Parts: sequence; structure tokens; C-alpha cells
Amino acid sequence: MKKLNKLLLICFLLLGGILLLQAGTISTSQDFKLTANKTSNNLRGNPDILVTPVKGPSVKTLLVQRAKTSWPWYITRTAGFIAALALFFLILSGVGLISGYTFKILEPLTAWATHKAIGLVFIVSVAIHGIALLFDKYVPFNVAQILFPFLSNYRRVVLFNHNVGSLYVALGILAMYGVLAIGLSTFFWIDKKPHTWKTIHFLAYLIAIFVFFHALYLGTDLMHGIFRTLWIIMGVIMAFAIIYRFRKVRSL
Repeated sequence: MKKLNKLLLICFLLLGGILLLQAGTISTSQDFKLTANKTSNNLRGNPDILVTPVKGPSVKTLLVQRAKTSWPWYITRTAGFIAALALFFLILSGVGLISGYTFKILEPLTAWATHKAIGLVFIVSVAIHGIALLFDKYVPFNVAQILFPFLSNYRRVVLFNHNVGSLYVALGILAMYGVLAIGLSTFFWIDKKPHTWKTIHFLAYLIAIFVFFHALYLGTDLMHGIFRTLWIIMGVIMAFAIIYRFRKVRSL
């Protein structure tokens, strides 16, 4: 059981590292340029390719400069990716625990420990995602804007001709408080007040909805392309899982 939790944590960390490297890659084509010089004496008709260095900072210097100025964005981006994946598996494993499907794959103790491990990864990723924003110079956030909804002016939203402020940022903040409530109730009440803990745990489904739209409209990598498509597919799967939980399993 402990080995499974460690393996799961290592997988998430490796994924984060891969995403961080992918986010930090830059083109090295700025250091050189190719100039073609066709000569009339060239019998084969192919251009002579000359490689000449371009004056400016080296690749190493560019990488160091970018790392110093953009590292909060890379950390926020990677933590968001990990949190999104953790939430997806957290919802599915939670519904699986209630419905009993998870026990067809894992033993009860292992299944519960795995669910807790994914939850811990999710909580840590959300915390890193928010804290790293405090150091981002490109999209500045202060402590109040991270702790209180609608204080930020980042990507204000207009719905039905009404300005509702930074709605999608607010959804992320509300989701953060929901995560905090579930985490604290699990730590203090899971044994002493199980009914209260189960009731508070229903916030997980609301958190999933908030996080889905928060990431869909604010995530840099989810604006278009394959990542956006995958995130929508994951959202649909989570929605079906939540609907199944309420329709088939009626007990708290």
C-alpha cells in the first residue's frame, strides 16, 4: 500500500517535471541564421549555405534570463496541470469507492489509501498554484486578490451585458476554500463526525465544476488545441460520474 502511494506520487512529480521542461523550452534559432548565396559558377545549381553567428546573448544566457523572470509562471502552469489530473482521478476514485467499482481493481484499504494520496497531491498542487502567482510579474496578484473573490481585474467577464468581474478567477478561489474545508474535515472529523464529514465531502463535486471552468477559460494551455479537447473530455467524464453517483447511490 505504501509502495503504491509512493509510485503514484512519483508519477505525478515526473509528469510535472515533463510539463515544466516543455514549458521552458525555447527556440535556439535566434543564435544563428542561414544565408543562401547562389553563384553563377555552381554547376549543380544548389545554393551555397553559409552559417554566420548573430550578435546577441547565447542560448545559456537566454535560458537563465527566462528562468529568472518566468519561473513563477512555469510553476503555476505545472501545478495547475497536476491539480487538474489529480482532481479527475480523485472524482473517479471517490465515486468508485462509493459504488464499489474500485474494489474490483484494488483491495479496500489500498483503494482508500490511494484516494487519500491523490487528494493530498491535489491539495498540495492547488496550494503551489496559488502561492506561485504571488511571485509572477507578468500577471501580478497580491495576497488579497488570491484570498478574496472578485478583487482581481484579470480577464473580467461580461454576461448578459453585465460586468461580473473576474468570474473565473473567483471560481478558482471558491474551489480553493472548498478544498480547504474538505481537507480540514477529513483531518478532524472523519472518525469523530463521519456524517458531517460525508456531507462536507459533497463539496468535491461543486469544486470539480468550479475548477473545470476556471481552467477552461484561464488555462494558458487550454485555450485551444489538443489540451483543450482533452480537458473537455475529462470534464464530460467527471460529469457522468457525478450524475451516476447521485442517481445510483442515494445514501450519503
